[in-house]
Amino acid sequence: MENPLLLFPQLNISASKDKPYYKVMKSAIKEEPHKASKPGVKQKRNRLSLLLQKPEFHEGDHLGKPGNLTKAASVSPEEAVKWGESFGKLLSEKAGLDAFTKFLKTEFSEENIEFWIACEDYKNSKSAHELPPKAKIIFKTFIQKDAPKEVNLDFHTKEATSQSIGQPLRSTFDAAQSTVYRLMEQDSYPRFLSSALYRSLLQGRAPARAPLRRRSRSFTVRDFPGARPDFTL
Repeated sequence: MENPLLLFPQLNISASKDKPYYKVMKSAIKEEPHKASKPGVKQKRNRLSLLLQKPEFHEGDHLGKPGNLTKAASVSPEEAVKWGESFGKLLSEKAGLDAFTKFLKTEFSEENIEFWIACEDYKNSKSAHELPPKAKIIFKTFIQKDAPKEVNLDFHTKEATSQSIGQPLRSTFDAAQSTVYRLMEQDSYPRFLSSALYRSLLQGRAPARAPLRRRSRSFTVRDFPGARPDFTL
């Protein structure tokens, strides 16, 4: 199998100094199905997800390292104010994406933004030959039942995505990515805007270490009856 570090050139992935991220993930994927029937499997998956959070989906940038988003000069209050204009504006800027990812980590829901970023990289693949192996990694990591970082998708979206994995297109993950985007926009984004992390950036101060909060309930499209499916980002 090709090295996923080559398949995902925009993702600087390394789970530790000795083992690349994809090897740790591959091992986790193999182990998880045997645990599915045991009590507390969800909690175990959450802990597994935390152990795999050292790598970030940014080249040369690691939120886990000291110094990132801790200097007031790194993000100006004027820049932070713009992030409140729309969720799309927040994700369009690297510093905004990093800040939002850091916030999601405090809520144990960072798999959502990681999936969204992986889908962006997938769509921007240079060659069609890169799609099958990338699609397989994304599916095993985020979508299949009991995946290490399984995202919350409705049945029809998951089924449609699963059926296209055999012969993936650039649009294979569009519906799933749009669903996760919409859920983050309507659920996590409002909480981010009211968080201590965001308020400190608005005031030009170094963000305080945010306390970890209990994992929030994962929402589905059904929780937002007024939201109509929109598969454009």
